Amino acid sequence: MTSPSLSQLRVSQRIHRVFGHVYPSHEKTIISSFLTSHNQSSNSILSGSTFNGETIKFYTLVNKNGALAKVTTFGATLTELHIPDKNGQFDDVVHGYSSLDPYAKGHPFFGCGVGRYANRIAKRKFKIQGKEYNVAVNNGPNHLHGGLKGFDKQVWMADPNFSNKEGPSVSFTYRSVDGEEGYPGNVIVKATYTLTHTNELRIDYIASTDKVTPINLTNHSYFNLAGQNSNSILEHQMELLADHYTPTDDTSIPIGKIASVEGTPFDFRSPQTIGSRINDVPGPAPGGYDHNYVLNKYDGKKAELAARVTEPTSGRVMEVYTTEPGVQFYSGNYLGGEDAVGNGGFPYKFRSAFCLECQNFPDAVNQCPPFPSALLYPENIYRQTTIYKFL
Repeated sequence: MTSPSLSQLRVSQRIHRVFGHVYPSHEKTIISSFLTSHNQSSNSILSGSTFNGETIKFYTLVNKNGALAKVTTFGATLTELHIPDKNGQFDDVVHGYSSLDPYAKGHPFFGCGVGRYANRIAKRKFKIQGKEYNVAVNNGPNHLHGGLKGFDKQVWMADPNFSNKEGPSVSFTYRSVDGEEGYPGNVIVKATYTLTHTNELRIDYIASTDKVTPINLTNHSYFNLAGQNSNSILEHQMELLADHYTPTDDTSIPIGKIASVEGTPFDFRSPQTIGSRINDVPGPAPGGYDHNYVLNKYDGKKAELAARVTEPTSGRVMEVYTTEPGVQFYSGNYLGGEDAVGNGGFPYKFRSAFCLECQNFPDAVNQCPPFPSALLYPENIYRQTTIYKFL
């Protein structure tokens, strides 16, 4: 084994300051005290299931209002989110599963942490400093959500903090090795889920690398604010604070333009039901929304209001705040099928949930400019915050 270079040592030292632990350049991992074993409290559930020999843990977070979130070390995944309606009745407002098996067998990215690169990379390749990198093809001719075994299919390490002042939280940490899924650099990612006492689900991401690499992280939760026993989101009222979107080709890759939503079915600047113009959205079958919106307010530091969704029957309202430049609005166009049964035994039917994935733009690694850069350099730290606030 060769000795690490001075630059590698500096990167390792910076990683230690940010994450509280060090992953050196060789394959052995040295992990600091904050990632040591924790005694299981009554608020956490240790599953009996294992994946590739690793025990999968499920954690339950409950705030002082009775709101409840369940998260797991498999894919840093949100599996349940119980929120009160206008009458104070709680229901689970996200699609998910109560056991490991459906996640391990493959699913539509329900609630998972997505990386290294959320969304699509065109023709599964990109260049960094003149060198071409090839990643997996897993969505038509393109690369989607980090590849065949992205962050959603990895077992993360967990550090729960049930006495957090803002609300109970769990921090998940994962090391993605150089060359994993074709990406360059050893990357360390930390995703912290906090269920605040003001009924917010807050997700904070940080990441560091020892080589220049693309990074674009998000959470892929599917929401239905009417609860589990609801088959459609078409009557949800959607408002998106975005004057522009990125038009795509037939494989959902942006065509390099930032276009106005004015006069199109993509205009949600004032509240509209999701179903009011969904059949007017251009594109191949089954149609519907799966598009990136360019948010009006973005500086990369402050979490700005990006979207507001209202479900009229339950009275639940969800606001989305993010530090990211874009949000992918997906209307559940590929949900359904005989095996699509989730929490509570309820079927997850066609367009029974929507996603608001806060992230950089699709294929930004190949289209910068005009899109924001998706590259992370060793001297920098990636930071991202997304908040789902329930009113």
